[in-house]
Amino acid sequence: MSSPSALRHAAITSVGHYLPDERLTNSDLEAMVETNDEWIRTRTGIRERRILGDDGKATAFMATEAAREALDKRGLTPDDVDVIVVATVTPDMLFPATACLVQDNLGASNAWGFDLSAACSGFLYGLTTGAQFVETGRADTVLVIGTDKMSSIVDYTDRTTCILFGDGAGAVVLEADEDVGLQDTVHHTDGEHRDLLCMEGGGSLHPPTHETVDNHMHYVHQDGRQVFKFAVTRMADVCVEVMERNDLTADDVQYLVPHQANQRIIDATAKRMGLDSNKVMVNIDRYGNTTAATIPLCLYDWEDELTRGDNLILTAFGGGFTWGASYLTWAYEGQ
Repeated sequence: MSSPSALRHAAITSVGHYLPDERLTNSDLEAMVETNDEWIRTRTGIRERRILGDDGKATAFMATEAAREALDKRGLTPDDVDVIVVATVTPDMLFPATACLVQDNLGASNAWGFDLSAACSGFLYGLTTGAQFVETGRADTVLVIGTDKMSSIVDYTDRTTCILFGDGAGAVVLEADEDVGLQDTVHHTDGEHRDLLCMEGGGSLHPPTHETVDNHMHYVHQDGRQVFKFAVTRMADVCVEVMERNDLTADDVQYLVPHQANQRIIDATAKRMGLDSNKVMVNIDRYGNTTAATIPLCLYDWEDELTRGDNLILTAFGGGFTWGASYLTWAYEGQ
């Protein structure tokens, strides 16, 4: 553990990922519910999503694989990890925390960890949380993981939600840097609209019963029209807020890294920021909405395009409602 320093930024020094091999295409969904490929693509931008099969593997497995890759790329061992922050809404079980399972899977004997639940904003919340351990000198190496097995809570008879979600995990290593790293973050929460995007069953309010199962209360429920209306304005607003707070223009921003919920939301956010499409990371067409994993999966896919000092704006909107944006400067050249 190092001493706190005003010069310590929490920098992303490595990115890892995990995506299941199985693909669920729009054509596959046509045989399951009343929908079609053109309808899905034009309204969401999604062509396919990845699904983790029912073979005993769950969220912690994907998180472990992503974390292991991130550590290996950085040349670190599990013993180097001080803290593990796992953002997820699909934990393997209510307790112990998924972070405990990842710690054991990795053999990270010196690490402690915990889960964080903020739905699709989970990775951003986790990044802010993990960064504070590095910035204050309380930790030198922090793993922040966004991971969700959304197929475990999706109703594949509900065409409004089953077209959206996929499974996956992304992990980043945070370490101290004097010059680059997380510069600023804005987060918001509005619980008034909690019923518009939620999973009602399984908690202490509605514990599992035959009735909750029969009423499909253990699946994601979403009022798509209302969620879209909030997301399309909130994500854009908070990105502009972060840019104005840091005197950034569109020319100063190398990439927008948006949560991959809907192509139209992404496009509206970029337009509000004044960014051309070539400055926006998009992989929703290949993976769908992987909830807490979308932003680190984008960073993984684009890391070869990034150079030290690049300005990135990360943003997300999720159930809660939760939303936010982070401004960070990139730490390393792509591998």
